[in-house]
Amino acid sequence: MKLLLSFLVIIIVGATNIFGQESKPYNAQELKPYAAANVKYVAMDAQKLARIDGLVKQYVDSQWIAGATIIAARNGQIVYQKAIGYADVSKKTPLTNESIFRIASQTKAITSVAVMMLFEEGKFLLDDPISRYIPAFAKPQVLDKFNPADSSYTTVPAKSEITIRQLLTHTSGISYAQIGTKEANAIYGKANITAGIGVENGRMLGPDMLKLAKLPLMHQPGERFTYGLNTDVLGYLVEVISGQPLDKFFRERILDPLGMNDTWFYLPENKQKRLVTLHTEDSLKKVTAAGESINRNGAWISNYPNTKGTYFSGGAGLSSTAYDYAIFMEMMRNGGIYKGKRLLSKNSVDMMTQNQIGAVDRGPNEKFGLGFGIITEQGSTRLGLSTGTYSWGGAFSSTYWIDPKEKIVAQVFINQSPISKGDIHDKIKVLLYSAILE
Repeated sequence: MKLLLSFLVIIIVGATNIFGQESKPYNAQELKPYAAANVKYVAMDAQKLARIDGLVKQYVDSQWIAGATIIAARNGQIVYQKAIGYADVSKKTPLTNESIFRIASQTKAITSVAVMMLFEEGKFLLDDPISRYIPAFAKPQVLDKFNPADSSYTTVPAKSEITIRQLLTHTSGISYAQIGTKEANAIYGKANITAGIGVENGRMLGPDMLKLAKLPLMHQPGERFTYGLNTDVLGYLVEVISGQPLDKFFRERILDPLGMNDTWFYLPENKQKRLVTLHTEDSLKKVTAAGESINRNGAWISNYPNTKGTYFSGGAGLSSTAYDYAIFMEMMRNGGIYKGKRLLSKNSVDMMTQNQIGAVDRGPNEKFGLGFGIITEQGSTRLGLSTGTYSWGGAFSSTYWIDPKEKIVAQVFINQSPISKGDIHDKIKVLLYSAILE
């Protein structure tokens, strides 16, 4: 009998060890500061990495950009971290690694992680209709005929409801305000729907999303990829499900646990001086400070986010530093964990970073996962990034990518719109990958 009891204790203790504890995290170390020894450790050629300095200086000296802040890490070690040029070209204020940039659509990745955190808690299934949680989206209509003279239109009933998965993959039929299709720009503009940046204080996400719900889709749900306000709808879904404003959910569940102390919708006063001036181009395509506002198919307020605000755009609202965003990327590369703090399961990260749109056309180079563009095998031949690299960017000339095969995360911030010499992003990628030794 005693032998049997001992055997049962062993089984119970063993079961506790298996099911009651998280498995040992892999590659979950903190991003280490840049140093030559680290470059050698991760098999990167320091002299070739230094070519990036010369490239960026060329673009600054040619007055094509004001400057750029760049960070790249391999296997958790920062191999390149530089701020070159000016935070304000008119005042010759130097950029630093602590400079804060408007990250615009890079907000989408963080909102998508928030959605997947709630998915993991069993709050919904990805193929649930969004109307189950936001009833205003029930019985959607699809644009049929549009009259550009007065923005009037006719609709036909959608063949199906919009799902949460379609919102994550931008296949719902929702377009963008201000920067979307010409029909969406007109229809959304007439309804006073915004792209989410520079929104006046007092306005809130929820009421705008409820208005958007009653406007026509640009195509049948699931039929095409149309980049749009899908992630803003998802931001409101997070608010509805969690019972918290999106900024509070981000702060408590993602930003503070990761130590992303410089990532905000609206910057605290003690951080506002670090915000990079928004730049644009003059008639000669030379970089210049934007002044009070910048026009990119609509007004973008240049002092945003150095204001108070109540509109938390899940698709475009955040500002951050290169290092802060690199922490977020490293969490994703590590399968959802960073410094021992798990935000997502590896399974969810895998779901987010595989093709979720099937045969829906995005061209030969990219597919789309749950919040990320994904490089295809054919796309990998263009610049040398690995098949399966996932990435996105922001409206003000920022770009990031996460390459699981080469264990690379990288970020380039510029903060300029428009930018005629946007090829600098691809050139930086080429120089970085040319520095890989093994």
